[in-house]
Amino acid sequence: MPKSRRKSAFSTLEDTFFAATKRKPVPHEFVLEALASLSPWTRPMFGCLAVYAAERIVLILRDKPDHADDNGVWLCTAHEHHESLRRDFPNMRSIHLLGKKVTGWQVLPLNAPDFEEAALRACEFVLAGDPRIGKMPGMKRAPASKLKKTAKPAKRAKKRKRG
Repeated sequence: MPKSRRKSAFSTLEDTFFAATKRKPVPHEFVLEALASLSPWTRPMFGCLAVYAAERIVLILRDKPDHADDNGVWLCTAHEHHESLRRDFPNMRSIHLLGKKVTGWQVLPLNAPDFEEAALRACEFVLAGDPRIGKMPGMKRAPASKLKKTAKPAKRAKKRKRG
């Protein structure tokens, strides 16, 4: 019995589709291995790979050619924890490409001499449930322009004088 042309064309198209959707390699995969007991999951974020554990976003893994000085492991934290975290991670700093002097996100830079050691220490903190690393993902905020519009008091109509 001869093979159907349609079936072979479909399988070729299917093979082409799956060949084109190959995933990028996971940057700093050893971080996911260190967090394996928490069953972490990942999602793309900022063109990088966000790492979630126990319903919290904890880290972002970045290794891209642009802004290479911001490659490494990004810690999801808050301003009030920066000082104490800096004692544990002396090479930690704000992320330059985010454009602010100080951001909530901090990076353990790939080019630091203690990068792997620091990244594994951060994983230990996440495993221990350290409250300084990780946040519950919140709802998206309204754009600033909408906030300004709703914050202004409503204008009152001027009364006309009758006369």
